[in-house]
Amino acid sequence: MERQLEIIDDSFFDILKAGISVTIPLAVFSFLVGILLAVLIASARLSSYRILQKIAAFYVWIIRGTPLLVQLYIIFFGLPSLGVSLEPWPAGIIAFAINFGAYASESIRGAITSIPKGQIEAAESLGMSSFQVFWRAILPQAVRVAIPALMGNFISLVKQTSLASTVTIMDLMLIADRFVSRYYETMLIYLEVAVIYLLFTSILTWLQGKVEKRFSTYV
Repeated sequence: MERQLEIIDDSFFDILKAGISVTIPLAVFSFLVGILLAVLIASARLSSYRILQKIAAFYVWIIRGTPLLVQLYIIFFGLPSLGVSLEPWPAGIIAFAINFGAYASESIRGAITSIPKGQIEAAESLGMSSFQVFWRAILPQAVRVAIPALMGNFISLVKQTSLASTVTIMDLMLIADRFVSRYYETMLIYLEVAVIYLLFTSILTWLQGKVEKRFSTYV
């Protein structure tokens, strides 16, 4: 028991530090890029141009139909064979953002289609262009409707970043693996990892409730 306590004392805060300094920022950057991509894809899916609809639908089909780990490997390990080499961080952000964007675009698309047509017609009657109607009238309301799903997607993204260690990003999983190699206490150290992820997701779930409550006051 004494040895286990010493291992926890030596490893827990290093793993937690990696989670705070690497895992969370990686998830946040991927989320921000992914949201921009999701809005573009959702807009394309709802566009009157069939070519844009088909391209966006094809993208969503490919990304949602293949594992994130495979997408990450293609970007980090596969692209160099085509002459495109990326550092671990850019490769990770691109992979996670592309994956997040496909799922989030469906949430945003559903939210956009939930906006009553009467509000769109009212905005158009004020002389707004199609672009202005979308950005000033539709999107703000759609974001409010989509927030629960987007927050849920972000929480999932935080957990999915555990795959970042496979491309040598020094996240909490890779730090944990190093402690496993040092102490050979697999169960103990991975339980620490589980506790840290649970801490992160619990805080984010609490924040999700606060955000949803805040936005509900504007409904």
